Amino acid sequence: MLLICADTVPQNKLSYLAFRLAAFETFKLLEFAQQTGQEFRDPFGYLTEVPFLRGVAPQVQLSLLAETWAKLQSPHEEHATLLDESVVYAVCETAARIMEQIPELFASFTETGPVKFINQPDKLLVRDLRTLHLELSNEGDFLLISQFQDLDPVEAANYKKQFRMSDDYLEPMFEVLGRWQFAPETQAKFSGLFNADELVELMPILTLATSGVRQLGS
Repeated sequence: MLLICADTVPQNKLSYLAFRLAAFETFKLLEFAQQTGQEFRDPFGYLTEVPFLRGVAPQVQLSLLAETWAKLQSPHEEHATLLDESVVYAVCETAARIMEQIPELFASFTETGPVKFINQPDKLLVRDLRTLHLELSNEGDFLLISQFQDLDPVEAANYKKQFRMSDDYLEPMFEVLGRWQFAPETQAKFSGLFNADELVELMPILTLATSGVRQLGS
């Protein structure tokens, strides 16, 4: 189970839906980018909902999603990092956006998954997805830190002190900006979110993304 401050992120169909829709859309966008040669242009993926993390590579976004999902599904208490809080916020907002703007994707993104949905999306479900993260007692620090980038170091340090954000607390957010490879355990951590047949189709997309980065840097 995943703890954010004093709250436990619900282990239910709603959280499954948020993670599933956000992951599936990011996979499909990454696949399309590979097919059209757009991988290194405008940022895309669910984490673009968090301004500071807009530049995180899509394959890394998916690896982070799998890691947070695994914590959510764990029988043990797992305290959320600032990255985990970012992921929870971003998947909820992404899933709500998909159902508001392109509801026809709901069926194609959910019909083959481990959890089945009978009803079609409606305004109530969109509201519930956003409520999922709004009811958690985090302070939204992941939305504040992008403001530090426009400040001089002294002023930024003062703001960090004012909001009680230590360098150790923020460091993972900065570190992930320079990461390009997905974690080796990503596939295993997608358990419960995708079935085995889906992973056979989806995981090569991550492998190709990492291979493309290696070739670009060679």
